[in-house]
Amino acid sequence: MADVLPLVEARLSTALGEPDARAAVTFLGTDRIEVLRFQEGDVVRYATLGMSRQPMADPTAVLADPVKGPRAELVLSVRAGLADTDKVLRPLAVLAATPQVEGLVVTPGASLDVGEPLWPGAGFTSVLVGEPGGLVEDLELDAPMDPVRFLPLLPMTPNEAAWKRVHGAQALQERWLANGTDLRDPARGSVPLD
Repeated sequence: MADVLPLVEARLSTALGEPDARAAVTFLGTDRIEVLRFQEGDVVRYATLGMSRQPMADPTAVLADPVKGPRAELVLSVRAGLADTDKVLRPLAVLAATPQVEGLVVTPGASLDVGEPLWPGAGFTSVLVGEPGGLVEDLELDAPMDPVRFLPLLPMTPNEAAWKRVHGAQALQERWLANGTDLRDPARGSVPLD
């Protein structure tokens, strides 16, 4: 079976340019996760590399299929220079390791929580997983492997995360849109939820 990570990195570089920094994190019992940083104007993007090494397995399956199953990497975009967002590397690696550690299949509309601020002073401890295909196109792999999807992460305040649990991801995204929320602003407050 071919290593998909060089193909994933090539797709990221094609879409976002060459990374200007990278860091690697390894958690006990998991494969190494890298986080690549891409700077484009006043936006900095962080993308995981390693989550797609193996397909995400349904936690109810008796045996995990080593070839078939959904594959993904995570992409976070924030405005540069407004906060110390480079400290998001470890929380992003934690989120990318979630499928291996907790047997979770990460899908659009899901909430992921790291239990601490995403970076120092951040008003966010969790993210909403967005729909793929916008910033970085899916990477098709040889059959029978599923494509790698690049899932955008949208930081949520604790109030937004609680509201999303009650009303759903679509309702929260509509609320953000209706209020003109800049989801890339690392210092933004919660959207009005009343």
